[in-house]
Amino acid sequence: MNKIVLLFLSVSFFCQAQKKTKPEFDRVEPAFWWVGMKNSELQILFYNHSANLGSYEASLNYAGVSIKEKITVENPHYLFLKLEVSPSTKAGIIPIQFKAGKKSFTYSYELKNKSTAANRIQGFNSSDVLYLIMPDRFANGDIKNDSLPGFYEGVHREKSFGRHGGDLKGISDHLDFIQELGVTTLWLNPVLENNQKRESYHGYAITDFYKVDARFGSNEEYVLLIEKCHARGLKMVQDMVINHMGNYNWLMLDLPEKNWVHQFPEFTRSNYRSEVVSDPYQSQYDLNKMTNGWFDYTMPDINQSNPLFATYLIQNTLWWIEYAGIDGIRMDTYPYPDRAYMARWAKEVLTEYPKFNIVGEVLVNSKPMVGYWQKDALNKDGYQSNLPSVIDFPLTNAVNAALNEKGSWDGGLSRLYTTLAHDFIYPNANGNVTFLDNHDMSRYFFNMGRDLNKFKMGLIFLMTTRGIPQLYYGTELLMDGNYSIHPTVRMEVPGGWPGDQVNEFTRAGRTKEQNEAYDFMSKLLQWRKTKPVIHSGKLTQFIPEDNVYVYFRHQANETVMVLMNGNDKEMKINTSRYSECMKGKTKAVNVLSAEVLQNIQEITLPSMTAVILELQ
Repeated sequence: MNKIVLLFLSVSFFCQAQKKTKPEFDRVEPAFWWVGMKNSELQILFYNHSANLGSYEASLNYAGVSIKEKITVENPHYLFLKLEVSPSTKAGIIPIQFKAGKKSFTYSYELKNKSTAANRIQGFNSSDVLYLIMPDRFANGDIKNDSLPGFYEGVHREKSFGRHGGDLKGISDHLDFIQELGVTTLWLNPVLENNQKRESYHGYAITDFYKVDARFGSNEEYVLLIEKCHARGLKMVQDMVINHMGNYNWLMLDLPEKNWVHQFPEFTRSNYRSEVVSDPYQSQYDLNKMTNGWFDYTMPDINQSNPLFATYLIQNTLWWIEYAGIDGIRMDTYPYPDRAYMARWAKEVLTEYPKFNIVGEVLVNSKPMVGYWQKDALNKDGYQSNLPSVIDFPLTNAVNAALNEKGSWDGGLSRLYTTLAHDFIYPNANGNVTFLDNHDMSRYFFNMGRDLNKFKMGLIFLMTTRGIPQLYYGTELLMDGNYSIHPTVRMEVPGGWPGDQVNEFTRAGRTKEQNEAYDFMSKLLQWRKTKPVIHSGKLTQFIPEDNVYVYFRHQANETVMVLMNGNDKEMKINTSRYSECMKGKTKAVNVLSAEVLQNIQEITLPSMTAVILELQ
């Protein structure tokens, strides 16, 4: 009996000793991968905050997989393995053996089969309308995740810059409202973890590149939301950030190497001057400050020239595409990172997923400087970005000015004409994302002086000109925040929180004017959804006269005529000037009113009005 007890104690002691010496991984990233990827190389990060992983050797025995390289770095808590995964490799569990002296253990790494679902990873294009949502401010579907253990911030709705509790379930619960509006694609401000001490409800200070912020939901809930969208014919664009991360990112708290972020003797902020990157007379000082300076005290600047971090970020992008089935990416602050790296990043993503689409934020009001970043631009310095789409800030600024100015040679609606006349700078102007406002500017209705006629005019232009239109949540509800009072542009949707006295997600909860705006937008967007002539038809515009702007979208036997009157008085338009596009057609249907115009030789336009006519 004593021998049995002694044997039991010996075994227990041995197991405990093994537990103490076994370096359990705190992180393995990516946590799993897929067979059949076009790039056969896989880099895996292993991390243990209290172990010397650099002392371990690694080996494996799995058909089609081999270790190309083991990489140790300055910080012994990290070990990187580069694997070669041949095209013939089968999905399964790879047993990776780790050994240091007499210590050894096995880690099981999974290779999955890629999804073959037909409606996944579709890309987005000019047939789509994007709907930008700030998840924290849209709707709170699950109050249980408002404040969680281990997170610095909980919900404080009374604080303008605090977290308000919106989440993925809140979005999922209101897909009917979104779909009835007529949009085709959701773009969410970043949903990845932002566990920062300073307010980061906006999502742009990421603290974990592989995890959805638990206050929004889980990775699984994110995938479920995307699957629900796909089942409804809606797409999903993921907002990504490669230029910077949160200063409480787990990588930042225990850097693998000092040069994973740009370091300065003292805090150095970016100069935010995107134009310096394409400036042929740039100084190295300005360029360095632009691309290497920190975005903010809480947002360290990522060094994309570090080969390990560069690959880590590319694989992270591919991981989210394959894992979640997203249809596109909006990349934040596109000109800020290393531009050679961004060209590599875009190329690798689009090589792996040719149907995919990426739009880059280039926040400058200059067409040449925006156009510089689009794929196939004929840049004098030879730079090729591989970026299919850019966000068209110059067009946004033109609309806001055009609808608030008196007509003149270069003012009023002439601004729209002139801005589009400069489209020769873009390799693919129809691939630009166009918009009237977003989370970083005053709301469109505010910019229009809360004038519903101007509001409708700009939306008609946005939905009928070239490009991929994007709307900001709440536009359909006439939200009217002023960016000089920053929080007002990121307000909650009334009705999205338990206990809200008004529910603007319902007709009964909206004012008469809000319902007019919602119905107008829904009719316009639902019509656009079915019109290839608007998606890809030729655009022909005529120089505005007397602040009346006329343009056409046409293809094959279909012609759409858009007329805009920017005057405070009714205008009668003789249409003989437009005969080259009208081609003898004498009748038309007003798309939004359904009125049939039996004779369009002369058209009367009320003041501050735009109309869409389908010619017959």
